[in-house]
Amino acid sequence: MLMKLNPTNSIGVFDSGIGGLTVVRAVIEQLPSENIIYFGDTARVPYGVKSPETISRYATQITEFLLQQKVKLLIVACNTMAAVAYEAIKDLSPVPVLGVVDAGARSAVAETHNKYVGVIGTPATINSNAYQKAIKGLDSDIRVISQPCPLFVPLVEEGWLDHQVTRITAQEYLKPVVAQNIDTLVLGCTHYPLLKPLLREILGNQITLVDSAQTIAKETEELLRRNGLQSIQGISPEYRFYVTDVPLRFKEIGERFLGRTLSNITVVKW
Repeated sequence: MLMKLNPTNSIGVFDSGIGGLTVVRAVIEQLPSENIIYFGDTARVPYGVKSPETISRYATQITEFLLQQKVKLLIVACNTMAAVAYEAIKDLSPVPVLGVVDAGARSAVAETHNKYVGVIGTPATINSNAYQKAIKGLDSDIRVISQPCPLFVPLVEEGWLDHQVTRITAQEYLKPVVAQNIDTLVLGCTHYPLLKPLLREILGNQITLVDSAQTIAKETEELLRRNGLQSIQGISPEYRFYVTDVPLRFKEIGERFLGRTLSNITVVKW
């Protein structure tokens, strides 16, 4: 199936919940003229504890929904989905697909000098070995040290970005990773960019933090430019948000992630 791509079509960004709004934020900052449609599967989050089959089924369902909205590009903002269902999404999509795992891996390979790279993420992302495979696929000499950080997501959603509890948790999680002499750390979850100031404080300036959201925003710009799909400058962009449920405090948490007011929200009942 081939789809006629129009530069005025939206960029589709999707995630298992609201974490992917950090990716939307980075794309808005990088590409202020682009229309964006965001889909967060808030009724079925978290994906991190589900089987690969279930994750793939949900991911293809969301892909089909966004393709119906006439998007010109898809961004898989969820590390778990990108780790488990990226190929299934690509097979289904007639428009280009970018995933946070590949973007983060490319950035890590470019940044590391001593070839020791740490990766932190949800248990599902870490267990999938997706970052390990992607990084080693680009440079087999790189040593990848992975660490699941299951408590980071609830702490970020609680807004405890600079709380003593978060600081102690981060120190515990990072201790074994830092002990391996890493010079680069991949933030392998869309919630983690909000912890950057705290992580930077704990790690100092010797370790480079790789934020997939910023990397993917740059790659989005390059891809659109290469394919002549950049939106016309000067037109006020439209941002639409689709969710499968509006959980308690959704707007408050979402606005923290997005860094702006969250409006134009539509609930999709499946």
